Amino acid sequence: MSEKPFEPEITAFMCNYCGYMASDTASALRIEYPANVKLIKLPCTGKTDTRYLLNAFEEGADGVYVIACPKGNCHHVRGNERGELRVEHTKKILDDIGLGGDRLNMYFLSGGQGKSFADAALEMTDRIRELGPNPLVNKS
Repeated sequence: MSEKPFEPEITAFMCNYCGYMASDTASALRIEYPANVKLIKLPCTGKTDTRYLLNAFEEGADGVYVIACPKGNCHHVRGNERGELRVEHTKKILDDIGLGGDRLNMYFLSGGQGKSFADAALEMTDRIRELGPNPLVNKS
């Protein structure tokens, strides 16, 4: 009997403005992206907290990414920059604990970038397939 291929569980945090609108644009244009991506809406990626990102891994995510407004175009002025600093800090923590910062990424998209939204989901799915399952979680 052959084993079922690894299908990663991915959590994507996205801002209420550009990130959410980009997901809507992808849906409206019928641009497909992997169904393994769980979307979580935040008021702004400036609300991204290291605890949220680490908790996603503790809850079983194999990979996590954040979708923010483009740099210089945040609806909350510099929220995306604050979020980026927290993502970079969390990547260092993931490296320190041996999980690997490569399992976390951040994308800056405008609301009309539905194709880029789908591409981000595909890129993360492919990356996590290469890295393998989250070693902190036993999914058997």
